[in-house]
Amino acid sequence: MFQVVRTTQSLCRQQTYCVLCGQRSKLTYTNGQLPKCLSVSSVQKLNAGQRSDLPKAKTVVVKLGSAVITREDECGIALGRLASIVEQVSELQNQGRQMLMVTSGAVAFGKQKLQQEIIMSMSMRETLVKRENIRGQPILEPRACAAAGQSGLMSLYEAMFMQYGVRTAQVLVTKPDFYNDESRKNLRSTLNELLKLNIIPILNANDAVAPPPEPDKDLAGIISVKDNDSLAARLAVEISADLMIIMSDVNGLYTSPPGHPESRLLHTYSPLYPENGLIFGEKSRVGLGGMESKVNAATWALKLGVSVVICNGCEENAIVNIVKGKQVGTFFTMEENVGTPVEVQAIQARDGSRKLQALTSGQRAAIVNRLADLLVEKKVDILQANQLDVRKAYSAGLASPLVSRLILNENKLQVLANGLRKIAEDSFSAVGRVLQRTRIADGIELEKITVPIGVLMVIFESRPDALPQVAALAICSGNGLLLKGGKEAVNSNKMLHSLVMDALEPYVPRETISLISRREDIEDLLHMNDYIDLVIPRGSSELIEKIQKSSQGIPVLGHSEGICHVYIDQHANADMANRIVHDAKCDYPAACNAMETLLLHKSHLYTPLFDKIFDTFKHENVKIHAGPRLSQSLKFGPTPATSMKTEYSALECTVEVVEDIEEAIAHINKFGSSHTDAIVTDDDEAASHFMRMVDSACVFHNASTRFADGYRFGLGAEVGISTSRIHARGPVGIEGLLTTKWLLSGSGETVADFAQGKLQYLHEKLPLKEENGNDLASEANA
Repeated sequence: MFQVVRTTQSLCRQQTYCVLCGQRSKLTYTNGQLPKCLSVSSVQKLNAGQRSDLPKAKTVVVKLGSAVITREDECGIALGRLASIVEQVSELQNQGRQMLMVTSGAVAFGKQKLQQEIIMSMSMRETLVKRENIRGQPILEPRACAAAGQSGLMSLYEAMFMQYGVRTAQVLVTKPDFYNDESRKNLRSTLNELLKLNIIPILNANDAVAPPPEPDKDLAGIISVKDNDSLAARLAVEISADLMIIMSDVNGLYTSPPGHPESRLLHTYSPLYPENGLIFGEKSRVGLGGMESKVNAATWALKLGVSVVICNGCEENAIVNIVKGKQVGTFFTMEENVGTPVEVQAIQARDGSRKLQALTSGQRAAIVNRLADLLVEKKVDILQANQLDVRKAYSAGLASPLVSRLILNENKLQVLANGLRKIAEDSFSAVGRVLQRTRIADGIELEKITVPIGVLMVIFESRPDALPQVAALAICSGNGLLLKGGKEAVNSNKMLHSLVMDALEPYVPRETISLISRREDIEDLLHMNDYIDLVIPRGSSELIEKIQKSSQGIPVLGHSEGICHVYIDQHANADMANRIVHDAKCDYPAACNAMETLLLHKSHLYTPLFDKIFDTFKHENVKIHAGPRLSQSLKFGPTPATSMKTEYSALECTVEVVEDIEEAIAHINKFGSSHTDAIVTDDDEAASHFMRMVDSACVFHNASTRFADGYRFGLGAEVGISTSRIHARGPVGIEGLLTTKWLLSGSGETVADFAQGKLQYLHEKLPLKEENGNDLASEANA
C-alpha cells in the first residue's frame, strides 16, 4: 500500500485531474489522501518488487504491438508468431489465470483485404483517380483499413484459441470510455463478468472512429489513450491486474537504441532513477507507439500497482517464461536501486580488475594490509553498524544460530585483521608465478604463468566478516569483484565495503570492488557472461543450488550440499572419538562442514563408547535419526532416518552401523556430497586406505570435519568451499582464484620453418628461474 500512496502523492499534488478517470476535481490529493475513484482493490495491490514474485500473478494483461503480429511488408498478420502467442496465453488461461489481451493488427489485416479488392478492380479505378504512394502501392486510409480488418482479426483469434478449448470475446473501446464514469463502470463490469466465465477478453481501440490524439495529460497524473500501450496501461490499472506484459520487436529496454555500440539491455529498470539515462530512437515501423510510449505506459501502470515487463514478442515462450519468473525482457520495479546500475558495476569491475592486475604484488599486498589496519582503526563505527543489524535481526525473530553468525565484536575484528595480513603475506608469489618453462626450439621459449580469473561475483549470507575476507583474496589474486551480502547484514556490509573502497583508492578505482544492493540484481548479473567470469555462492545448499541453476554460461564454484561423515573405526580411541564427534556436530551445526552422519563400526554396538556418544548427543540436545541397520539392532531406538543423504544444518544427525571400513567407504561415496569426511582410528594402514579411497574434497584422520576452512588451513580466508572436480577443490584461497596463461618468446620464427625442415622442435623442459623467487622477495621487501 505504501508504494501506491506514495506515488499518488507525488502524481496528484497540486493537480486537478483524477489519476484514473481523468475527471477534473477541486481536490488536491496530499498527505496520503487518494483519488476518490481509486478502488480499494487497487490501493491494496502492490507491484512485485522481484521477478520471483511473478509466478503469483493471477490477472495478466498481454499487449501485442503491431510490429509483433504484423508481417514485414506491413500487410497482413504474421501467423506463426501469433499462433505461438495464442498457445502461451491459452496455457496460462488453462492453468487458472485470468488472461486479457490488448491487440493491434486490425489495420494490417484490413490493409491486406482492401489491397486485394483494389487490385481486382484496378482497371476501373485507374480510369477514375490515381492515388499512389512512393512505392507504387495504393494509399489506404487507416480508419477504413481498421473497419475492414477488425472482424477478420477477431475471427482469426477465435479460431486459434478454440484449438485449445479457450473462448474469447471482442471489446472495442475509445478514449471517452475511460473518461466517462458510466462508460468506465460498464467496461469494468463487462470485463469482470467475462473473466468469471473463463473467457479471454481481447481489446482493441476502435480505430475506425478514433479521434486525433489529445494533448498529453501525463504530467497531471493521467496517461492519455493515444496508442495501445497507453490503452493496456489504463486497462491494467482499471481491473487491478497483477502483471502487464508489453510485447515489442526488441528484447526489452536498452540504454540507447538497439544496435548502437554502447547500447546495453536493461534486465531491470527503475523509474525512480531516470538519471541512469535512456535514449529513445525512432518509433516502430508500424503502429503509433515507440519504445518511449511503452516506457511511459509501463511507468504509469507500475506506479499504480501493476508489475510490468517489456519483452520481445518473437522470443520463444516469452509470456510463459515471464510468468515463471525467468529472466526475459526488462522488468520494471519500484524498489530502490541505490547507486550505479549493475550493468555498469560489472563493466567497472572488469576495468578495475585489469588495473589491479597491472600492480605489483607489493602494491596489492599494501591494499590488503591497509584494509586490515582500517578494520582495527574503525572498529567503533563497524560495531555500531553491526549493532543496528543485530537489533533488527532480534526484532524480526531471526533464529539464534543465524544471529550468532551476524554478530561482530572486537576480538572477531582483530582475528579478521590478522587473517587479512596472512593473505597479504602469502600473496607475493601468487600472480605472475612461472609454473613451467619449455624450450620449443632454438630461440623459442614458452612459459606458463599464473594470472587472475578476471571478475568474480561472490554471494554470501548473514556473515559480514566474509566481505573483507573475500575482498582481500580478490585483491591479492588481481580479480575484480561484485559482492552480494545477506539483507540481515546490510548496515555492516555497507560499512565494511566503504573501508574496502578506501583501501583501494590510492592504487585502483574504488569501483573495482562493488556491493550489489538488491536480490533482483543477482538474476541480471548471472546473464552477464561478457563481464563476469566466475560465480561463488556461499551459504545454504538451497542458495547454491539456485545459483547453479540460474547461471547462464558463467561457471559456478561451490557445493550443492555439505553432507559430512565421521567414521569410528574398530581401532578408535574412545575419548578421542567422542571429542571429535562432539566438535564436528555441536561446535557450529549450521556450517557446511558440520557432521551430518556418524558411521560406527559394528563392534561399537552396546559398548561404553556407544553409550558415551549417545550421552553427549543427549546432553547437547542433538536429535538422532537411526539408519536401517541401527534400527534393526535396537528394539527401542531413535526414529528411523527418512534418507541417508540429509543435510540437517542443525542439532540433528543420522547414526548408522557398518560392517567394516570398506562398507564405510562405500556408504560415504554413495550418500556423501564430496565435501569433508573423517575417520577416527589408531590403525594407520586403515586410515591411509580410507583417505585414498574416499572421494571427497577434504578427508581427515583423527580430526573434526570442522577443520575444513580456509583460515584453519592457513589460507588466511576462503571465498568458499568447492566440491567440483574441475579447477579448485576444497577451501578456495588465492590459488583457487587464479588461472594460467602461456607466454611464448621467439625471434622471427614461423611454423613454415619447421614444416620445411629449417628448424626442429626440441620441447626441452627448462628449470624454473631462480631469480623469479628472488625478484618476488625483493619486491616484498620494497
